[in-house]
Amino acid sequence: KFFQSEGLDICETLLDIAREKNPEINFYLGDMLDFDLAKNFDIITCLFSSIGYMKTSDLMKSAIKNMVKHLNPNGFLVIEPWLTPEVWKENTAHAFFIDEPELKIARINTSFTRNKISVFDLHYLIGTPEKTEHFVEHHELGLFTEEEMTAILEEFNLNVTFDEEGISSRGVYITQLSA
Repeated sequence: KFFQSEGLDICETLLDIAREKNPEINFYLGDMLDFDLAKNFDIITCLFSSIGYMKTSDLMKSAIKNMVKHLNPNGFLVIEPWLTPEVWKENTAHAFFIDEPELKIARINTSFTRNKISVFDLHYLIGTPEKTEHFVEHHELGLFTEEEMTAILEEFNLNVTFDEEGISSRGVYITQLSA
């Protein structure tokens, strides 16, 4: 094996799922703002737009600083960002549906913007032959331009490349810590 992986998440439930699927990997409960693993890494990834939960420049800087603290010299930090203000569509409705014989799911949300923060509630309606359930996930994610993100990353001695396509068409920042 040419590499060793470790994982970090703020949610114990998701860590339990990850541990069950990947028992050979060490997983840690922590927040990107203040985790301290007392070790450094060649590559750190922050994917699936989780960086977007850093809603302000100060929070974003704190998270980046903390991740950089865990990089080896010349190490890489790879970040999949949340949507930019230019791409975010406020005051719109979105829906996703699953229609299987024994399972029906509808996820519907509307979106708005408050102080450079994207705000949306995902309403889930799940139906099975036994019951129908409804629950809501509330999300608030910071809206940063590519220029703002690049400036923040460069503040921490990172050489920044932005791949516009990225992993899921939101782009990806591929950065390397200057030696």
